Amino acid sequence: MKPKQTIVHLPVYQPGKPIEEVKRELGLTEVIKLASNENPFGSSPKAREAIEKEIANISLYPDGGAVQLTEAVAEYLGVATNQLIFGAGSDEVILMLARAFLVQGDETVMASHTFPQYKHNCEIEGAVSIEVPLKDGTHDLDAMLAAINERTKIVWICNPNNPTGTMNTDREIKDFLAKVPSHVLVVLDEAYCEYNTTGEFPDSIELIGQYKNVIALRTFSKIYGLASLRIGYGIGHPDVIRSINQVREPFNTTRFAQAAALAAIKDQAFIASCREANTAGLAYLTQQFNEMGLEAFPAHGNFIMVNVGRPAADVFNGLLRRGIIVRGGHMLGFPTSIRVTIGSSEQNEKFIAALQQVLAEVAVQA
Repeated sequence: MKPKQTIVHLPVYQPGKPIEEVKRELGLTEVIKLASNENPFGSSPKAREAIEKEIANISLYPDGGAVQLTEAVAEYLGVATNQLIFGAGSDEVILMLARAFLVQGDETVMASHTFPQYKHNCEIEGAVSIEVPLKDGTHDLDAMLAAINERTKIVWICNPNNPTGTMNTDREIKDFLAKVPSHVLVVLDEAYCEYNTTGEFPDSIELIGQYKNVIALRTFSKIYGLASLRIGYGIGHPDVIRSINQVREPFNTTRFAQAAALAAIKDQAFIASCREANTAGLAYLTQQFNEMGLEAFPAHGNFIMVNVGRPAADVFNGLLRRGIIVRGGHMLGFPTSIRVTIGSSEQNEKFIAALQQVLAEVAVQA
């Protein structure tokens, strides 16, 4: 039995180490996970209440069209209901995009260091991934534009970018879109957009109104704190959304996810409080890194990538032994950096104390 040739070379996605596994392996009683960009403040209490009420319907299939949730999100964003599609996390929307638009031999353009599921899903479909190097940790839109040709079907822009945390501004994205051929679909992956406070973040809803070939992806996994429920969505032109819907699996989002997301989108006070706390935490870590003489990319999500000047694997393991889980840059193409999720103030302080200890022990990279 042979799998199709387009998948035999693909790596299996490696998530951050689970808390319980680290406790068991290292005999620790307290572990802080700052590796997967989860919300340290959890989710809205209203979302939890909605899940509890939905337990009574556990034997029933979910609404295949997520009608109530679609109406609520459409109202919140100011778009039509036929401009939305939901998936098991925005990951599944990425999968559906690749399935709907790519065939063997197509080309797709993305950054060299970005969310790996773009390349993963595109290559499953037999498409060729053109990876354009980042410029100062940010998408080089001019170089990406130059990589587009008649075979290009999709361009992926992760904004803010994972893993670097950097951002392309509204002006940069507008200038880029004005030059992209209309036959090329541009995907703006905005998983972390709700954390942005710069005033320069692209207005993707406005852009979707101007360009039929633009789709934005968002998720309830990050600031909304519903990561375990796996629910995200895409926003685009009705024709694009219809094409994606044609490859969507039936009942692809659960009753619990829909109910929790419906409650969460209505509790923007909770979101505002999380954004405020994240901004404070990001400022604290940035200041600490500066005082330690460490350089970090400008961060615009709920994580920051910092160059520790030492082998990332050594720093990762040193922090792990102290009960702090981060994401090692050696797994992300940044051999002397680590990516750290912004935690609560207590978690951030414990991380900095542990990092100072580890850096004192690990030799500087020559």
